[in-house]
Amino acid sequence: MARRQRKGYKPKIEPQFRINGQIRVPEVRLVGDNMDEVSEAIGEKVEAGVFTTRQAQGFADKIDLDLVEISPNAKPPVCRIINYKKFLFQKKKREKEIKANAVKTVIKEIRFGPNTDDHDFNFKAKHAEKFLQSGFKVKAYVQFRGRTIVFKERGELLLLKFLQELEEFGVPEALPKMEGRRMFVFIAPKKIVKPSSKKKPQKSKPKKENKPAAEKAKPPVTEDTKPPVTEETKPTVAEETKPPVENKVVSSDPVVEKKADDSAKE
Repeated sequence: MARRQRKGYKPKIEPQFRINGQIRVPEVRLVGDNMDEVSEAIGEKVEAGVFTTRQAQGFADKIDLDLVEISPNAKPPVCRIINYKKFLFQKKKREKEIKANAVKTVIKEIRFGPNTDDHDFNFKAKHAEKFLQSGFKVKAYVQFRGRTIVFKERGELLLLKFLQELEEFGVPEALPKMEGRRMFVFIAPKKIVKPSSKKKPQKSKPKKENKPAAEKAKPPVTEDTKPPVTEETKPTVAEETKPPVENKVVSSDPVVEKKADDSAKE
């Protein structure tokens, strides 16, 4: 008769790593990056190598750390002198990062029967096409019920036809395989390679010289663009009747001056 367990009984959980007094082997191999710190704390140089368990435990006690057995199957077992709680925290953190970076594959199932007609086949093929374009893996299988198990060849032909329909979007991982009353096949999406968009080098156009504003051509003055005449800008009567000023030739030669006077009288 089986012994009944007490309520609230929790079985003892064995530690993941043996530490300190739990290590019952005569010799251990010390490794780690903190051997220089251990040497400074002890006052003598300690290098990675084989030590007795009591000696290694003494090193750990002097610097208030734990002797942790990392690889128990090695001969002799491999140990490190570290903080055990910090070691477990870093180990759990690394596992969490690996799990987060792992690629999660989603599998979509498409079910057929050995007597699936063309309409249902095309309908399910379109669904599988959308799944593959979205990056999901597709598992297509034929379910044989009762006496339909005798139509294995019909189910295999159906799956091969299904693979042919989706050859542009996916790649079969293997040929259809029979397992129990199911014949199945896995289809992985094709990796679409995007064409590399290389920019063509642009031809450098000659820069136009910026001419100063004074050299730019002024627009022609027309009747519309003439400034309006106001009282201030209107010429007076004296200015209108004023005779034009003649340009006299000034010369230091008296003969030339006399000729100029004679021509003016004429």
